[in-house]
Amino acid sequence: MVKHAEALWSSVKDVTYISPSSTPSTESESMGGMSFQDSEIMRHAFVLLQEVTQQHADFVSLVIADNDIHVFINSLNQYKEFDDIPVLVKQKLHALGHILSTCVKPSVELCNKVFEGFFPLLMDGFGLSAAKPSDNVECKFGAIYLCTELLAASRYLTLSLDNCTLDPNFSRQTWHVMLSNFSKSLEKAFIALLRSNVADNAESAYVYFGVQGLQILATFPESFVPVSKSIYDDILSELVSIVTSSGSKTFLWTLALKALVEIGFFIDKFPDSGKAASFESIVVEKIVSLISSDDPAMPLSLKLQAAFEIGETRKDIMLRVVQALDEAISTKFSEVNDHGNHESYNMIVKLLETYTQKVLPWFLEIGGSEEIPLNFALSIWDKMENSRFLNVNPLQIASGVLGATMTAMKNAVGSCSKENQEIIINKAFGILFSSTDFGSPGFKSGNDIVKEDELQQTNNNVGRDERLTSLFASVVIALRPQTSIPNGKMVLQLFVTSLLNGHVPSAHALGSLVNKLPLEINGMDSSTSFTLNEAIDLIFHSFNIPGNDGSGIDFGSLRLDTLRIQSAINTVVGLAWIGKGLLMRGHEKVKDITMSLLSFLTMDGQDGLPKQFQNLIEVSDKKGVNQLMICAGDAFRTIMSESGECLNRKYHANVRPLYKQRFFSTIMPILISLVVKSESPFVRSMLYRAFAHVVTETPLSAILGEAKKLVPLLLDCLSMLRKDVSNKEIIYSLLLVISGVLVEKTGQEAAVENAPGIINQLTDLTAYSHMTAIRETAIQCLVAVSQLSHTRIYPLRTKVLRATSKALDDPKRVVRQEAVRCHQTWASMASRSLHF
Repeated sequence: MVKHAEALWSSVKDVTYISPSSTPSTESESMGGMSFQDSEIMRHAFVLLQEVTQQHADFVSLVIADNDIHVFINSLNQYKEFDDIPVLVKQKLHALGHILSTCVKPSVELCNKVFEGFFPLLMDGFGLSAAKPSDNVECKFGAIYLCTELLAASRYLTLSLDNCTLDPNFSRQTWHVMLSNFSKSLEKAFIALLRSNVADNAESAYVYFGVQGLQILATFPESFVPVSKSIYDDILSELVSIVTSSGSKTFLWTLALKALVEIGFFIDKFPDSGKAASFESIVVEKIVSLISSDDPAMPLSLKLQAAFEIGETRKDIMLRVVQALDEAISTKFSEVNDHGNHESYNMIVKLLETYTQKVLPWFLEIGGSEEIPLNFALSIWDKMENSRFLNVNPLQIASGVLGATMTAMKNAVGSCSKENQEIIINKAFGILFSSTDFGSPGFKSGNDIVKEDELQQTNNNVGRDERLTSLFASVVIALRPQTSIPNGKMVLQLFVTSLLNGHVPSAHALGSLVNKLPLEINGMDSSTSFTLNEAIDLIFHSFNIPGNDGSGIDFGSLRLDTLRIQSAINTVVGLAWIGKGLLMRGHEKVKDITMSLLSFLTMDGQDGLPKQFQNLIEVSDKKGVNQLMICAGDAFRTIMSESGECLNRKYHANVRPLYKQRFFSTIMPILISLVVKSESPFVRSMLYRAFAHVVTETPLSAILGEAKKLVPLLLDCLSMLRKDVSNKEIIYSLLLVISGVLVEKTGQEAAVENAPGIINQLTDLTAYSHMTAIRETAIQCLVAVSQLSHTRIYPLRTKVLRATSKALDDPKRVVRQEAVRCHQTWASMASRSLHF
C-alpha cells in the first residue's frame, strides 16, 4: 500500500481536483452557488479516498503536503467578488472541500493532521487572529468556504464519537485547541459577513456560508463543544435579531430562521441543559412574542412563520405558540368589539389560517392530545357568544373572518373523539339557541315545516344569526356518525329555514346530517335524538317532495309566493347537497332527490313548462327561469364531485364503495331518454349540462364500459355547450374524458366508429379562443386519433392538417408546440400525396 500510495493519490487528485467533471445542482443558487452534482467517476474516487484514509492514516500526509493544493488556496485570495470566480475554479474548490472533509471524518488523529496542515492557512486567508478578534473581515470566499467545510467535518466526527467513552484529554486535541482558540474570531467574522454590504445582495454566497458557519459552531455536542457559553449566546442573539427584523432581506431572513430551527432540533436530539436554557431565553421567548407584537415593520405572516417553525422543534414550545395564538386572537376580537378596528379582521384571518394549516396538522401528525383542538373550539364559541363581530358591517370584512373561523372549527372538531365532539356540539347548541331568534318557543318544537311568515321574519334579521348558524354548521359538518346531536329536530329545522334563505353552509350541514344520522335509535331518548328516516320525512315535507312515485317536486302544491326564483334556486342547492349525502351512504331516497332536480331541469320558460308551473312565469322573467335551470344542471356536479367543504373522509362522511359508478349507471339511461325526447333547445342544453357533470366526475373505467353508447352523446354535448363561453370549464372536462377514451384500448373501438364526428369536433376546438387548455388538449387528442384505423381517419387528414397549420400561429407557445407535434404526425401519414 505504501508503495502505491502516491499513485493512488495522484489518480484521485486527477479525477476529483485537476479535472473535475461535476455540474451545478438544482439547489446551487439557494446553497450559496456551491452545490455541485459529482459525476459517477468522482463519486467512486471519493469512496476510494475514504476507504484508504480509514485503513492507512499516513495517506493523509500526501494530501497535506501537496504543493498544488497550497498554491490553489493562496490563489483564491485574488478574487474580490464571488461572481469573479470562474466556474472551473468553483468546481475545484468544491472538490477540495470534499477531499478535506473526507480526510477529517474518519478519526481524531486524521482531524488533527488536516487542521495542522490547513487551518492556519485558512485563518490567514480569512484575515483572522486568535489573539485579537476583530469585526473587520476580508471577504475571501475560498477561505470562508473551506473553513466551513472543515468545521462541518469536525462536527460530524464529534457526533460519531458522542456515544463513546470520552477521552479526558480530548480538549487538548490539536484540532479542538485550534478551533477553540479561533472560535471568538470565527464568530465575529461570520457575523461581520451578515452585516457587510454583501448581505444586501440577493442570495449572496457570503451570507449563506456566514449563516452556515454560525450554525455549525452552535451545534457541537456538549462533550466536544469548542465555543464558550458567551459565544453561543452571541450566535443565537445575532440570528434572532435578523429574524425579528423587518424581513426585507428575504434570503438572509430565511437562512437565519432555518439555522435557529436546526439549532433547536439539535438541542432536542443531543440534550444540553446549558444550551437549552439559552435557546429558551434568547430564541423562544422573543420569537413567540412576535405573535402578539404590533410592530408594523415586520409583516404578520413572517412573525407567524417564525413562531411556527421554532415551535416545531419541540412540543412544549409549540404549546406556547398555541397559547400565544389564542391570546392574539382574543386580543384582536376585543379590538374589533371595543374599537371597531377593521384592520384587526385581516390579522384574525391570518392567525386562524396559521392554526388551521400548520399548528393543528402538526399536532395530528405527532399524535398529540385532543386537548388542543378541543380547547380551541370551545374558546372560539366563548368569543362568539359576546363578540360584536357578528353584527359588524361591512359584511365582506366579517365574511373573511367567518370563513377562516369556520374552516378552523371544522378541522378542530373533525380531529376530536366522539366524546369531545359532544362537548363542543352541546356548548355550540346552547350558545346558538340562546343568542338567536331561533330560540323562540314556536321554533323550538321542531315539529312544523317552515312557514312563510317565519321565512320573511328571518330574512329581516340576517347578520348575527346567520354567522352563528354558519359556525354551528361547521361543527355539524365535522361530526363523527356516532356523535349525538342535541335536539336533532330543532337543529334540522334551523338548517332548513336557513337554507331557504340562501344559506349555503346550512346545505352542507343538511347533506352531512343525512349522510351520518343513524337508521335506528337504540337505548336513547327519542324525544331529542333523530333518525335518518325522520330527517328525510321532514326535509321532503319542507320541500314538497312526494317521494312516492319518483315524479319529483309537485309544483302545483306550492303557493305562488314560495316559488320566487331565488327561493327555488336555494331549494335546488339544498337538494344537491342532501342528495350527495344520501348517495354517498347508498340510500335509496337519492332517487327522489334526483327526480326533483330533473323537474327543475326540464322546465322551459316557453314551450316545455309544465302547466302547474305557469304561475312562476307570471312573477319571473325568462332569464330567472334559465338561471334556475342552470343551477339544477350544476346540482349534478355537486352530487358527483369531491368536496373539500364537507362530506369527505376528513370530516368522517359515510362513503359507500363505487357510489359514483352506481349513480352513473342509474341516472344515465334517464338523462339519455330525456335528451332524446326533448324538443326545446334550451332544455336539451341543460340536460347535456347535467350529463356532462355526471360523465366527467365518473371514473373512466365505468365510462369505457359504455363508450359505444356515450361517445355520440359526448360529441353532441360538446357541439351544444361550446356555443356558450361560460361552459368552457365543462368543455375542458369533457375533452379529458374523450382523451381517456382515445388512449384506452377498450374505448378505441367506439372512437373508430365515431372517428369523423370526433375529428370534426376536435378540429373546431383547436381554434377555441376562450381557453388555452382547450386548444392544447384538442390538439393532443388529434394526435391520439392518428393511432386509430387509417381507413376511418385518412379521408379527414386534410381538415386536420389545415386546423393544425392555423394552430402553428397560436399566441400561446404551449399550443404551438402541440400543433407542431400533431402536424408532423398527420403529415407523415400523407406526405407522399399532399403538398403544402
